[in-house]
Amino acid sequence: MDLISDGIYNLIIFVLAIYVGYHVVWNVTPALHTPLMAVTNAISAIVIVGAMMAAALTETGLGKTMGTLAVALAAVNVFGGFMVTRRMLEMFKKKAPKAQAEKH
Repeated sequence: MDLISDGIYNLIIFVLAIYVGYHVVWNVTPALHTPLMAVTNAISAIVIVGAMMAAALTETGLGKTMGTLAVALAAVNVFGGFMVTRRMLEMFKKKAPKAQAEKH
Protein backbone atom coordinates (compact mmCIF):
# COMPACT_ATOMS: atom_id res chain seq x y z
CA MET A 1 0.00 0.00 0.00
CA ASP A 2 1.33 3.41 -1.00
CA LEU A 3 1.63 6.16 1.57
CA ILE A 4 0.58 8.77 -1.00
CA SER A 5 -2.03 8.02 -3.65
CA ASP A 6 -1.45 8.53 -7.37
CA GLY A 7 -4.00 11.35 -7.36
CA ILE A 8 -1.90 13.34 -4.89
CA TYR A 9 1.20 12.84 -7.08
CA ASN A 10 -0.75 14.06 -10.11
CA LEU A 11 -2.02 17.08 -8.17
CA ILE A 12 1.53 17.98 -7.06
CA ILE A 13 2.79 17.73 -10.64
CA PHE A 14 -0.11 19.87 -11.85
CA VAL A 15 0.55 22.60 -9.27
CA LEU A 16 4.29 22.59 -10.04
CA ALA A 17 3.55 22.84 -13.77
CA ILE A 18 1.36 25.89 -13.14
CA TYR A 19 4.08 27.51 -11.02
CA VAL A 20 6.87 26.89 -13.53
CA GLY A 21 4.68 27.90 -16.48
CA TYR A 22 3.74 31.17 -14.81
CA HIS A 23 7.36 32.13 -14.18
CA VAL A 24 8.52 31.07 -17.63
CA VAL A 25 5.84 33.08 -19.44
CA TRP A 26 6.17 36.25 -17.36
CA ASN A 27 9.97 36.37 -17.78
CA VAL A 28 9.90 36.34 -21.59
CA THR A 29 11.33 39.48 -23.20
CA PRO A 30 9.00 41.30 -25.62
CA ALA A 31 11.30 40.54 -28.58
CA LEU A 32 10.76 36.82 -28.07
CA HIS A 33 6.99 36.98 -27.59
CA THR A 34 6.01 36.42 -31.24
CA PRO A 35 8.26 33.37 -31.81
CA LEU A 36 7.10 31.96 -28.49
CA MET A 37 3.47 32.35 -29.53
CA ALA A 38 4.17 30.48 -32.77
CA VAL A 39 5.70 27.58 -30.83
CA THR A 40 2.81 27.62 -28.37
CA ASN A 41 0.35 27.36 -31.25
CA ALA A 42 2.21 24.33 -32.58
CA ILE A 43 2.16 22.68 -29.15
CA SER A 44 -1.57 23.40 -28.81
CA ALA A 45 -2.16 21.75 -32.18
CA ILE A 46 -0.42 18.63 -30.84
CA VAL A 47 -2.61 18.83 -27.73
CA ILE A 48 -5.70 18.84 -29.95
CA VAL A 49 -4.59 15.63 -31.66
CA GLY A 50 -3.80 14.00 -28.31
CA ALA A 51 -7.12 15.09 -26.82
CA MET A 52 -9.02 13.67 -29.79
CA MET A 53 -7.20 10.36 -29.41
CA ALA A 54 -7.82 10.30 -25.66
CA ALA A 55 -11.51 11.10 -26.11
CA ALA A 56 -11.89 8.40 -28.75
CA LEU A 57 -10.19 5.72 -26.65
CA THR A 58 -12.08 6.28 -23.39
CA GLU A 59 -15.07 4.16 -22.52
CA THR A 60 -16.75 6.35 -19.91
CA GLY A 61 -18.92 9.36 -20.52
CA LEU A 62 -16.76 11.49 -18.23
CA GLY A 63 -13.65 10.65 -20.24
CA LYS A 64 -15.33 11.57 -23.51
CA THR A 65 -16.64 14.80 -22.01
CA MET A 66 -13.22 15.78 -20.65
CA GLY A 67 -11.59 14.91 -24.00
CA THR A 68 -14.12 17.00 -25.88
CA LEU A 69 -13.57 19.87 -23.46
CA ALA A 70 -9.80 19.58 -23.94
CA VAL A 71 -10.22 19.71 -27.74
CA ALA A 72 -12.44 22.80 -27.47
CA LEU A 73 -10.11 24.67 -25.10
CA ALA A 74 -7.01 23.83 -27.15
CA ALA A 75 -8.79 25.02 -30.32
CA VAL A 76 -9.66 28.33 -28.62
CA ASN A 77 -6.01 28.63 -27.55
CA VAL A 78 -4.74 28.03 -31.10
CA PHE A 79 -7.20 30.53 -32.60
CA GLY A 80 -6.41 33.18 -29.99
CA GLY A 81 -2.67 32.61 -30.40
CA PHE A 82 -2.86 33.14 -34.14
CA MET A 83 -4.90 36.31 -33.65
CA VAL A 84 -2.37 37.72 -31.17
CA THR A 85 0.55 36.77 -33.41
CA ARG A 86 -1.09 38.43 -36.43
CA ARG A 87 -1.75 41.63 -34.50
CA MET A 88 1.82 41.74 -33.22
CA LEU A 89 3.25 41.20 -36.71
CA GLU A 90 1.07 44.02 -38.04
CA MET A 91 2.76 46.34 -35.54
CA PHE A 92 6.08 45.78 -37.33
CA LYS A 93 4.80 46.56 -40.85
CA LYS A 94 6.05 49.79 -42.33
CA LYS A 95 3.47 52.49 -42.71
CA ALA A 96 3.03 54.25 -46.03
CA PRO A 97 4.53 57.75 -46.11
CA LYS A 98 2.02 60.54 -45.49
CA ALA A 99 2.43 62.03 -49.01
CA GLN A 100 1.59 58.72 -50.70
CA ALA A 101 -1.35 58.13 -48.42
CA GLU A 102 -2.91 61.50 -49.41
CA LYS A 103 -2.59 60.82 -53.19
CA HIS A 104 -4.69 57.63 -53.01
